[in-house]
Amino acid sequence: MKKGILVIITSLCLMLTSTGCSDFGDLNVDPENITAESMNYTLLFTNVQVYTYGTEYDIWRNAAIYISSMIQHHASINWSQGDKYTYNDSYNQAYWDRTYPNGILNAVTLIHQWKDDEEYQAEYNMIRILRVILMQRMTDMYGDVPYSEAGLGYIESIGQPKYDTQESIYLDMLNELKEAGEALASISSSKIGAKDIMYGGNTTQWRKLAYSLMVRVAMRLTKVAPDTASTWVNTALAGGIFESNDDNCIVTHEGAVETTNAAEPYGKVYSHEDVTGWRLSNTFVNQLKNTGDPRLSLIGTVVGESLVSTNQYSSDNWEYGDTTAVVQLGMPNGRDVQGGDLDISKEPNYPGTADDGYLGVRYYSVPNRYTFARPDAPTLVVTYSTIQLLLAEAAYRGYISGNAEEYYNEGVRAAIKQFTAYGVDIVTDAQINYYLSQNPYNASTALEQINVQYWIATYCDEYEAFANWRRSGYPVLTPVNYVGNVTNGTIPRRFTYNTGEAVVNTENYLEAVRRLNNGDTMTSRVWWDAE
Repeated sequence: MKKGILVIITSLCLMLTSTGCSDFGDLNVDPENITAESMNYTLLFTNVQVYTYGTEYDIWRNAAIYISSMIQHHASINWSQGDKYTYNDSYNQAYWDRTYPNGILNAVTLIHQWKDDEEYQAEYNMIRILRVILMQRMTDMYGDVPYSEAGLGYIESIGQPKYDTQESIYLDMLNELKEAGEALASISSSKIGAKDIMYGGNTTQWRKLAYSLMVRVAMRLTKVAPDTASTWVNTALAGGIFESNDDNCIVTHEGAVETTNAAEPYGKVYSHEDVTGWRLSNTFVNQLKNTGDPRLSLIGTVVGESLVSTNQYSSDNWEYGDTTAVVQLGMPNGRDVQGGDLDISKEPNYPGTADDGYLGVRYYSVPNRYTFARPDAPTLVVTYSTIQLLLAEAAYRGYISGNAEEYYNEGVRAAIKQFTAYGVDIVTDAQINYYLSQNPYNASTALEQINVQYWIATYCDEYEAFANWRRSGYPVLTPVNYVGNVTNGTIPRRFTYNTGEAVVNTENYLEAVRRLNNGDTMTSRVWWDAE
């Protein structure tokens, strides 16, 4: 059973404000002087899970402002960074800045605390799995990063951690998942309970998560180590992966409102922090519309004059808009409101008039307010649908036995059905069957088909969508070449390192930069993204 996000509030109160929460536990414990003996480490576990699915800070900057427009899920006239490939160092390093001193540090702390504790072996292996999610995202975004020595400042007095190569990180992550999965297969229960907001301490589900993640990690290596990818995907299948949407790793946010940290991070950004920041890209809308995809009405909405133009709103008058598929309209990427050739009002399909003061912009589709743009929306961390699509590619490539078409159809079907998590009317089986019949699997275009579906299924999982786009090359996106971009008109391939590293961890930072093909820039490629 998946547990609600509101339990996080109690965790963070204890960890971050010391005296800010009334409590739980021994009242004789001095809250101003928490020791290793008095610390409830299970609360740190919840904190790691929060950073595993992302915080408003990094989701807004890295995932929404940059990635969502770079890979053309969105377009923006408000933000140039992802839409037009301009540079902002604090946005580039947002995930690094928040995750190393919080999620990764706490994960390493728990690994150290529980490794030899017989009572917490289930939790020890669960936290190893969470660390893999955090570190895969970190290395996918930046390349070679601190891994083996990360988080060991207090434990081993390592203040300047080395940057491990991405190749070594990937091999270790695969081994970590294997060891954790094998261990959990023989552990029937855990002590974590409701503080596990993903699976409520269900060790069977955690084992399936370990092996499902193994598929994701392994398939990232298709460009550089296909034999390794094949070996580990088969290991995952033997271990036991997700079997249906019921196994999805989901964090729920029931009752969350837009002004609290309990809100779903994408939902909070799109419904409160930055309501007018994004429209759906015409690349994305056209893909959905041209194929008759029944998800279009669940992904986009047109709100017109009721589009809120401030960063504050009252949910009492929140306008959900028109979700009808035929009215959805995507905005081209790389446009502005500067009056020149790229001015949005000069677009042939601009939904306004030349003298409307850009009111027409409000008639482009925005993130759907019944699903993704809700503070109480669920977060889908790892899904059955994406694993099935990766297995479709693995079967196509000959890595595994099995029918690629069957995996593909199951992946698409599951991706559509997973909208039930949002509490909206689900697309019927008949509609799904019709969609698949109109867009049948074709072996000659299979890699493109599979990975376009992955791109759709990972909307609002932008970190994963960006990684898989770089790995697969699909969908084929047309870049923009806006004045002032820092990539020579190419879509960025990575994020730049934390700028402070050049000062506080100089030797290790410089060594990592030397290993990049184009230095610490957004055009360098990480190891698995070889040309």
